[in-house]
Amino acid sequence: MAVLRATLVTPVTGSLRLYGLAGAAALRLWAAGPTLPPPWTRVEFHLVDADSDPAAAVRRAESTAPHLLFGPYGSSAAVAVARRTRRLLWNHGGATSRLSWPEFPGLVNVLAPASSYFHGVLRLVRSLDPDVRALRVLNGPTGFGRDVAAGAIALGRQLGFDVVTGSLSSDSANVLPDGDVLLVAGDFEGERAAASRLLRRRWRAAAFVGAGVEEVLAPLGSAREGLLGPAQWVARGESSARFVADYRAATGDEPPYPAAQAHAAGVVAAHCLTVAGAADDAALLAAARDLTCRTLLGEFRLDPSSGLQVGHRVRVVQWQDGVRRIVWPFEEAEVPLRYPL
Repeated sequence: MAVLRATLVTPVTGSLRLYGLAGAAALRLWAAGPTLPPPWTRVEFHLVDADSDPAAAVRRAESTAPHLLFGPYGSSAAVAVARRTRRLLWNHGGATSRLSWPEFPGLVNVLAPASSYFHGVLRLVRSLDPDVRALRVLNGPTGFGRDVAAGAIALGRQLGFDVVTGSLSSDSANVLPDGDVLLVAGDFEGERAAASRLLRRRWRAAAFVGAGVEEVLAPLGSAREGLLGPAQWVARGESSARFVADYRAATGDEPPYPAAQAHAAGVVAAHCLTVAGAADDAALLAAARDLTCRTLLGEFRLDPSSGLQVGHRVRVVQWQDGVRRIVWPFEEAEVPLRYPL
């Protein structure tokens, strides 16, 4: 009986522990019943904490001699781990566009890149309001926040917006000039701290990265109504329903988005094993380069030049009557956008 060894290196202590543990729970679910090609019959799953020392975590992970090495939740952690391993890394938790070829050649990106997070918001607003012009973009100090903002700024200018940028801080609402559309990309704590002041201003549309997640901006109460946010995963369809039921049965909790992302990475890895016929990093990467399949996130397909995920687009959700609703892309929209805010 051939055993496939899969190791996840991710934060399970520290500030990101809840997201790391959710990814671990989802990969355990995948490991319990994947569709594997011969000769493998079962998965042996290992978990390594990456919170305080990514370099040491990578060494511990590699000591398990994994056939599959899954990367951590969090863009900074994912970059740190990718820099310290020569193994093929299945990246389901770091959305930063920095994790691309050729700088990181041994990488399979499951997530759409952070630089595209607000693209749907801008295209949607522009399609409904050809005359809207004043775009204001705030970002936090992390690489992830800068990546999201840079992608939004570039597309905003292409679409004819008058763009003004700034740094996300407690004083942002006082120094940011008036505008029509507000985009905020920071860590969740920073977004929560600034949101109440920013939303006292009048905006035709406002989007926060944290608004794409169920719990992050819940402390805003009714002020969250109408806000837009990006979402890699929204639980829709039979496959999502099965995953939610299985995750709930295993953990007693509802699966957050990092769980769906981790599960999708397992599905992609299994597809590549089938194509490659061997648990060899070079063969698996070659399979991933040409692979097109579907996961909980949507279509999987890598850009042949950068290795960034281009198969699925980040959805735009809007809080309507206290519920997240998909408003973009149009073919997936559950409800029309409520506009202006």
